[in-house]
Amino acid sequence: MIFALIVVPVLGLFFGVHRYLWCRLVRDTTTPGGRPRRAGTAAAFVLPLTALAALLAGRAGAPFPLQQVLAWPGYLWLALVLYLTLALLVGEVVRAVGLRVLRDREPDGAPPPAAGTPSRDGRSPGAGTTSGEERSPAAGTPSGDGRSPAAGTPSPEGRSPAAGTPTSASASPAQAPAPSSDPPRPPAPSSAPTLLPPHTSALPPLAVPPRRLFLARAVAAGASLAATAAVGYGTATTLRGPVVKRVTVPLAKLPRAAHGFRIAVVSDIHLGPILGRAHTRRVVETINRTDPDLVAIVGDLVDGSVADLAPAAEPLRGLRSRHGAYFVTGNHEYYSGADSWVDHVRELGIHPLENARTELPGFDLAGVNDVTGQTEHAGPDYDLTLSGRDPSRAVVLMAHQPVTIHDTVRFGVDLQLSGHTHGGQMWPFTYIAAATNPTVAGLERYGDTQLYVTRGAGAWGPPVRLGAPPDVTVVELASKRA
Repeated sequence: MIFALIVVPVLGLFFGVHRYLWCRLVRDTTTPGGRPRRAGTAAAFVLPLTALAALLAGRAGAPFPLQQVLAWPGYLWLALVLYLTLALLVGEVVRAVGLRVLRDREPDGAPPPAAGTPSRDGRSPGAGTTSGEERSPAAGTPSGDGRSPAAGTPSPEGRSPAAGTPTSASASPAQAPAPSSDPPRPPAPSSAPTLLPPHTSALPPLAVPPRRLFLARAVAAGASLAATAAVGYGTATTLRGPVVKRVTVPLAKLPRAAHGFRIAVVSDIHLGPILGRAHTRRVVETINRTDPDLVAIVGDLVDGSVADLAPAAEPLRGLRSRHGAYFVTGNHEYYSGADSWVDHVRELGIHPLENARTELPGFDLAGVNDVTGQTEHAGPDYDLTLSGRDPSRAVVLMAHQPVTIHDTVRFGVDLQLSGHTHGGQMWPFTYIAAATNPTVAGLERYGDTQLYVTRGAGAWGPPVRLGAPPDVTVVELASKRA
């Protein structure tokens, strides 16, 4: 029941957004029955289904090659949906202003003149209207100049002749029209050129697209260009690899001998169907260039099984540091077989800290399991991790999610290293990340404990980073006694 209450609204929103995109990008910009309309409608069905397939393929146990085939178009489309929707919502303002301008420029709505009945000045008055001082006589009754006024209409001499009575002495009986029961014929069209009324184009109506169609196409093209540029830039940012950030953290208990100790902090590498071995190599090369004393991998290394991703993780074997590399689980390890991955990273020469700590020159390094492990009875255990240690020594704790900071403060930890947030990964999710985490990225203090959160080196879902570039952070510990 709870599952249905969550899934049904989410799917409704998902397909509702796609319906909106179809309306603005396809229906409003194409003609019914045309090839562009058919192609756009087909894409409106195929692309959301591909995205759903990409999201569900891993959990459904689909073959890894199929996951890779679905991942690129499916996840990139999700990113495009986000930015297309945002751009089109902005375009709604442009659209409303444009339509208002078009309405103001349209004619005032006066009825058009009757076709084929030009007046003396070349314009066609409507039926029953008069032009200047001259009234239009009815057809079929001769007037003084040979044209026929209506019966009972005064002649130029002021007399009202009866129907069929000659109006001039020169009129002969032979010239009088014979009586006929046929209805009066319409007047022959004038040979004089007919002038077009104001606001009338000389081109056929279909020669120029309507202004509303032009406006719809302009808004759709602008939104598509903006969304594609945003996703393209964000994808390039991810694939270029992480940048290096440096931060100095003073610790009151750190001895002078440990002053300047450098920890390369990396999180959220997210190896999977999109980010593979080449991505791992870029991360390792970035870390090694910093020449760290220690490497701390604070969770979410993978999005898949050891069987599928062991080759992608292999470059981690090349990590270099003076005191080794350490690892704690993140929430995604528990979706991918945490025990198997803990064993595998150990084979790669990395030291897992499962609710454990180790003594290093000048301070203790501790690590707790991610809170997601509580479902497998393997969640964080601070008592097990921190009990029995020398309280005069500084302690640095590795914990994947920053939400554990309040427990960390209670146990007197000096510095917590975390990831998980991705810094929001894609704007405007930065605001959601800020609302659900005590710290999104960077260094902050909570009582006597400091918390540093890295934005991570990879990406989950769409391989897109916008407003939150990936990083590897070199945390340099500073002694206040130095």
